Amino acid sequence: MNHFIAMNPQRGGNKGSASCLPLAEYDKLIAQPWLHDMVEQIRGGNDKLKGLMPFRCGHYSRFLKNHRSQKDADPTSFLFQTTIDIDDKELVGIAIEMARQLNCSDSIWKGMLLHLEYSARKKLHIDIRMPIGMTIEETQRAYCKALGVPCDESCFTPERILFITDQDSEIYRSKDWYAVLPADELKARREAYLKRGLTIDGRGKANQPYEINIKPSTVNTQQNVQTNRLSGSNGNPAVSHGSAGGYQIPDGLPTSGTASEKSLIAFDLFTESAGLKNVNIDTEGSRHSSLLAIMSAGASRVMSEEELRRVVAVKMPSFAQERDCQQLIHDFYEKYGDSSKPFSRDVIRINAQAEKQATLSTPNSSLQTPNCEDDYPAPPEMPKKLPKLVELLVSQTPDIYKPAVAHAIFPPLATHLCRTYFNYIDNVEHEATLMCCLLAGTGAGKNCVQMPINLIMEDIRKRDKDNLKREKEWKDEVTRKGANKDKRKRPENLVIQEIDADMTNPAFVMRTAEAQEHFLYTALNEIDQFDNLRGIGNQQFRIMCLAFDPGNQYGQTRVGTQSVTERVTIRFNWNASTTINKGIRYFSKVLTDGPISRINFCTIPEREIGAEMPVYGTYDDTFRENLKPYIEHLNMASGTINCPEAFALAQKLKEENADFARMSQDRVYENLSFRANVIAYLKACVLYVANGCQWESEIEEFVRWSEQYDLYCKMRFFRDAIVKAEQEGVKSSKRGPSNMLQLLPNEFSYQQAEQLRSDLGLDTKGTRRMIATWVFRKYIVKVEAGELYRKLCFLKKESK
Repeated sequence: MNHFIAMNPQRGGNKGSASCLPLAEYDKLIAQPWLHDMVEQIRGGNDKLKGLMPFRCGHYSRFLKNHRSQKDADPTSFLFQTTIDIDDKELVGIAIEMARQLNCSDSIWKGMLLHLEYSARKKLHIDIRMPIGMTIEETQRAYCKALGVPCDESCFTPERILFITDQDSEIYRSKDWYAVLPADELKARREAYLKRGLTIDGRGKANQPYEINIKPSTVNTQQNVQTNRLSGSNGNPAVSHGSAGGYQIPDGLPTSGTASEKSLIAFDLFTESAGLKNVNIDTEGSRHSSLLAIMSAGASRVMSEEELRRVVAVKMPSFAQERDCQQLIHDFYEKYGDSSKPFSRDVIRINAQAEKQATLSTPNSSLQTPNCEDDYPAPPEMPKKLPKLVELLVSQTPDIYKPAVAHAIFPPLATHLCRTYFNYIDNVEHEATLMCCLLAGTGAGKNCVQMPINLIMEDIRKRDKDNLKREKEWKDEVTRKGANKDKRKRPENLVIQEIDADMTNPAFVMRTAEAQEHFLYTALNEIDQFDNLRGIGNQQFRIMCLAFDPGNQYGQTRVGTQSVTERVTIRFNWNASTTINKGIRYFSKVLTDGPISRINFCTIPEREIGAEMPVYGTYDDTFRENLKPYIEHLNMASGTINCPEAFALAQKLKEENADFARMSQDRVYENLSFRANVIAYLKACVLYVANGCQWESEIEEFVRWSEQYDLYCKMRFFRDAIVKAEQEGVKSSKRGPSNMLQLLPNEFSYQQAEQLRSDLGLDTKGTRRMIATWVFRKYIVKVEAGELYRKLCFLKKESK
């Protein structure tokens, strides 16, 4: 994909001149220290420099003879993008959040966000793709209305310029920013203009008004790949009349129930979190965007839709009586009410804080028993329709245990595969390495996974039993013979896949070498049974990591003739169960070392005190017969297997995870999601092979849920500990050596130099010696009796 931008990269360049350059030139420019210096000085109050800044053009990538004017704008270079200018500093934070929300909404603005950057005065530029058929002015007005901000009419001009700021000012960039659009999309966009009596770049007087509710084009454009768009009257999904799915929007205030104390407190805390602490959120003109910002901050995550209506009736009584308010709440919950996504740290904190304050404000609160489970949401709900194999394996399991069993079945299923490979979306070939750890409370019923695992492993255990008998006979024979007697060699083809929980590290290496590229497998009642594999230096964690990594090498070298000396590729699947606290302690020393991201975690929700005992079904011969074809398909598979549906799903899930990471700005979530996506992909491939290489539509929904559930558990049980470990660990330098003089403005005070040393982690006591050295070396000169200095290089330029 090519990217071209019309810009003038010169300091103090001619405003009438703009050259068509590759976007790579823009990237070089924004990395320049002198540009960073200019931006800092402008934000420090030197407005005179703004007119000297380099600039870019927002609507065209080329002007005839490089002459920037309406007349010379090349119509064929029209970018079909425009830049919204937020000129009110108080609206910047809300506008950024709203832009991201609109980009993920099911409105015409979904996927339209191209670029976010702070302007020279730390205000905001929002670059967006224009909807098909919409002119610059129409796009600007509609988008500003959707944002809930005033529209700047000076931004409508085709030849408009924007001053370029440094790379630190860039907030977000899409790969489609300043991209040359595909030919079919360009044709569709230009034809839409021509039908309205406009030029191919949307200029002139239209012979018909633009209709927001256009029918999707057959062209696969950035705009119409989005689905299920609401029929809003101005592109804002929160103002559509009527609603999807036959839902009737209630008029006026809720007719029943009162808002809980906790919800009222939480709403206030989320209002503060959204930056609206001292703002009258019920003011006409801004209340729509205020409520949207509060819901986006997390209010919608901790209370139901009906409960939020009750809270709004108390906190925003005027707005609550309007249909627009009720529609906004309903549409927000319908489109963003995804309980499968993990809570951000702020949402968890605010929810817990609201719970605590509500408890303290309630009479006889000392008699109430707090429930820590309420501080975190329930795990994602398991899909109703499941792939046939999963449905069979959970069919005899009580409902409360089904999610745990649905995860635990994959390591033993994958163990049946041998020399079978799957290409992941990064073009790396993987075998089906799957490891599952069940974390649940004492007495939660962790043994629920055992019977399905036993039935899956029946055929392997039968063969293992025969080979274990051969091995025992050989050992007995060797033991009976004297030291000087000839002894029979160890039997060949001694493939024993299921290993014992107390196996030592040398025995593990030997079993792997003899497995003939089959997977080894074990099921552990407690995670700490892995300690027998620790060898020297916690080898058990190394084995967990290596098993997941393709082409790994592991082994040991010993001098003794009777010792095991082998180099092997680890193929190891396992199931383990433990209590939550014990599991957290077990992995506490390796939080950032890799095992957690490579393991599939699951849990069992805590039952109510006095709840009925769950009752299992019967695993009879019919169950075994129904399971047999799936196991045979797995045993027969070999070679590289391509599953286009699983591959496409992995790409889709990767993008969904990336979108959520961008919205939540949670680095831990993003890092954990990378391997979680690989695990989900391998599960999809295992189901595909087990089903005779036939794809089922239910696999996609199940695998998506499985990945979300895995990430839910990792974030719930390990996120805070990972953050703490990263903060306490040795931090690598995020910068190389810097020219401190370039980081200071042209004229600076002693205090500014001292603050810069502090910001860079240097001792402020060295400031005076540094200044004296610079003066002596003629880098700077003292310009007043006070402590004000000027860079000497600027004096040299002025003297020329």
